[in-house]
Amino acid sequence: MSNLFKSSHVIAIEDLKHLQWENRYVPAPVIENEIVVEQEPPGPDDETISMRDQILQDAEAFAEERIKQAAEQSEIMLNDARAQIDAWWLQKRAEDEKTVEAVRQSAYEQGYQEGFRHAEAENSRKWEDTISESSQLLQQAYLMKEQIIQEAEPFLVELSCAIAEKVLGKQLTISPDMALELIRKCLSRKREQGVITLCVAPKYLSFVQAAREELALAIDSQAELQILPDATVKDHGCVIRSAFGSIDARIDTQLEEIKRELIQLALQSEERRLSDEHAQA
Repeated sequence: MSNLFKSSHVIAIEDLKHLQWENRYVPAPVIENEIVVEQEPPGPDDETISMRDQILQDAEAFAEERIKQAAEQSEIMLNDARAQIDAWWLQKRAEDEKTVEAVRQSAYEQGYQEGFRHAEAENSRKWEDTISESSQLLQQAYLMKEQIIQEAEPFLVELSCAIAEKVLGKQLTISPDMALELIRKCLSRKREQGVITLCVAPKYLSFVQAAREELALAIDSQAELQILPDATVKDHGCVIRSAFGSIDARIDTQLEEIKRELIQLALQSEERRLSDEHAQA
């Protein structure tokens, strides 16, 4: 059973439009002590995958820039090597013309040929070394790209969740009715009789008490709703307890659940990539 709670409200913040998905993606609360039938956990939804893809695209863009820099450095090295070789050939040609004349005059043609072959072999070796060095540089750049992506994913997930927590807290402060809607939806899951205890942050107790009649409509008519302060609730969320178990709808708890799913998704993606590379090897 999924522990995520999804809110139907869209939170619009002009200076943080790219984080609208956090405001829409409110996971289902965690239900403790309830007897439930084990179900196969659902796969990540489109919104989770879309967010993961955006995170990967940002990391890949940074890695591609590093590769571009490495390629430019390699091109400079190759151009320098070509320039040095051209200069060497021009100088050698001028020297060779003088040497040929001297060798012809002194009958040392054989010595000249051996020297020329030696110089040609030395030049070929230098060229191969330059090509090999450039190839290694590019290979290191590609490896760096994969490492950057792998190391960036957990960090970006942590950063995104921290930003989402601030955005949600700010929006719920601006629009307190959204907090009541969240509580009402959580209460509607408790379709049972008896005493249902709604635990909220102490500073929001009076606000929630004022909406008691509205919230009572979300539970069974034979049930009794008690609203109590709870120091463990730090935000606009709530914890609902009854004889059949509890529902944890605190914002920080649900964001932590989102973060765990995103990190798990990233790890699964990395495992598939390594498996594909191993299969191709």
